[in-house]
Amino acid sequence: MAELRAGPGDNAAMSSSRVAPYLDLIRWNRPAGWLLLLWPTLAALWIACDGFPGWHLLAVFTLGTILMRSAGCCINDVADREFDRHVKRTAQRPVTSGAISAKAALAFGALLALLAFGLVLTTNPPTILMSFPALAVTIFYPYTKRFFSMPQAVLGVAFSFGIPMAFAAATGGRDWSLAAIPAAVPALAWWLLVGNLFWVLAYDTEYAMVDRDDDLKIGMRTSAITLGRFDVAGVMAFYAIYLLSWLYLGLKLGLGPIYAVGIVAAGLQAAWHFTLIWGRTRDGCFRAFRANHWVGAAVFVGVVLSYQKVWSLA
Repeated sequence: MAELRAGPGDNAAMSSSRVAPYLDLIRWNRPAGWLLLLWPTLAALWIACDGFPGWHLLAVFTLGTILMRSAGCCINDVADREFDRHVKRTAQRPVTSGAISAKAALAFGALLALLAFGLVLTTNPPTILMSFPALAVTIFYPYTKRFFSMPQAVLGVAFSFGIPMAFAAATGGRDWSLAAIPAAVPALAWWLLVGNLFWVLAYDTEYAMVDRDDDLKIGMRTSAITLGRFDVAGVMAFYAIYLLSWLYLGLKLGLGPIYAVGIVAAGLQAAWHFTLIWGRTRDGCFRAFRANHWVGAAVFVGVVLSYQKVWSLA
């Protein structure tokens, strides 16, 4: 009997089957997740640089955001693997289903984090120093769901840390002292972080509303459970605080009416989200969550066009 040999097509299929679980692990087919981090980071980068930041910093923060969000997914799925098997939406995630071992997922996450750190090394000492607490918050966040009633607030810090890092990369010097960080990161950056944290609270509460029934059964703590019947009101209040704080800070910087239009566009989207989450259906809440990156995009476009306006008048 002739020996059966694998052809090129078979090898390609085997390679694809090995890669697919890792792509699923980092949510490769769901870019909305990393866009939620990218828009406020790039908006801060434009503000810190008084306009276009240059291709180097743009590439560092765009690629770094994608890599760190992917690494965060690896850490989160390993930390939550025992909980995820009891939640309809997450039961088939690669680590939970056994398609990828916890050890392999952590190794992959570490590789992605190292690649992101390699990008940070091309910036300056204050940014490099700030990357360590950023990583610490990313690792710490998944475990807060066991004991903290509003773990979304910790996620808000993790998802907003690109803002002060963008300022550090744009304005920081070559000093390795920790004392150099306050000079590189002005108070404005921290206020933008606080404002953005409320946006994270808004969209991740929508996300938590999708899984509330399952989370109650397994003892997971989320903002949706903590807020109870005030969940919808809480989400809308979070949106309002985010948009009003960024509007105030932007106008104080002199970004002007074009920026305000971007904020209004984001606010109209938030109002639409109210219609989606009012009934508290899984589909409606998940749809609202997935559309949130357009809220951040509207604010970012307002920032960019405001500086473009300045250039055109110069």
